Amino acid sequence: MPVEATGGRAAYEHAVRLDRIGVTYGKVVALRDVTLAVGRDEIVGVIGDNGAGKSTLIKVMTGVLRPTSGRLFVKDQEVPFDRWDVRAAHALGIETVHQEKSLGEKQPLWRNLFVGRQIANRWGFIDVRAQRDVANRLLKEQIGFRGVGISADSPVAKLSGGERQGVSIARAMHFGKDLIVLDEPTVALAIKEVRKVLDFVRAIKARGKACVYIEHNLAHVHELADRLVVIDRGSIVREFARGEVNLADLTTFLIDLQQHPQAAAAA
Repeated sequence: MPVEATGGRAAYEHAVRLDRIGVTYGKVVALRDVTLAVGRDEIVGVIGDNGAGKSTLIKVMTGVLRPTSGRLFVKDQEVPFDRWDVRAAHALGIETVHQEKSLGEKQPLWRNLFVGRQIANRWGFIDVRAQRDVANRLLKEQIGFRGVGISADSPVAKLSGGERQGVSIARAMHFGKDLIVLDEPTVALAIKEVRKVLDFVRAIKARGKACVYIEHNLAHVHELADRLVVIDRGSIVREFARGEVNLADLTTFLIDLQQHPQAAAAA
């Protein structure tokens, strides 16, 4: 197990590390020799065209898929493939916030925050009062709901799209997740709601968590990511450190990658 650092935080360098990971389906190669490490408080943006391999990469990282080859490390400890699944990923502090609806529309916020992970009292019954108290604290401290009209008892249906993503992100952080994977969290949101979600992503890093951010909107991921990883045809073809490439040049690179993949990747 990782050594405990000062303050009780596990002393690991990488939240997750993939070493020459491959995924094949018969003769179809979905991922080829993918090597990628995500630092403990780093935001890594993953970009690429449809079918590039982003979804497969994330499924491996979150336990949905078991790799065909390579090695997988979580918090610097190697995880055998035969023990790798969604339950194992959750136990090791990895959670995904999906683009599609993952909250119960008619259920109050406190139920959504604690679904499947309820607080129990000493007799084993669900402690609704404690859950409401924690939910109200999360709404104010992590999500920033300070106005009237929204409380732990409010139904999800009253929230905007950006606020719903905030609830999902806050839920992941509250339950001690060290790596939060965001699967296009700003899709179909208005500009005002996008800004809310981007602020929530910044809060992940501010609280010492790692984040893998999959996004089609290059402006959003370029603004937030400490590092950009470009995946194409199942392979990582380029990485850019923060500030290494501007948005216009990044866009040009991705266009060239589709038209002349070998030349762009070698540039």
